[in-house]
Amino acid sequence: MRNEEMRNPEDDDEAAVYVISIASQLSGLHPQTLRQYDRLGLVSPGRASGRGRRYSLRDIALLRNVQRLIGEGINHAGVKRIIELESAMANMALEVAKLRVEVDALLEANPPKVLARRVSTPMVIYKED
Repeated sequence: MRNEEMRNPEDDDEAAVYVISIASQLSGLHPQTLRQYDRLGLVSPGRASGRGRRYSLRDIALLRNVQRLIGEGINHAGVKRIIELESAMANMALEVAKLRVEVDALLEANPPKVLARRVSTPMVIYKED
């Protein structure tokens, strides 16, 4: 059995395991608020086979973040844009990290060539008598 198969789904931040009533308790928000955030596209939980919403720990953290931003006076459209930008920034940070690893490996495999310094020989000047 592989490690992925042996993991408990509740240990995975992205595993959609919590029904709306539990997600409501964990996030401190009313279930109707969770439905509204889903309709607005702020938090998109997974769906069970019967179309019931299933929230992950990441979704619950996002719900708390949305509530915090709304509490700071940001409207729903602004919250959605902030979430999109934060996600894009996180994706770019991952890409930069991957590129750094790749560049480091390339530099190690192909060390930069430095120009050989020209050795200057001292100039001796003789005086004529």
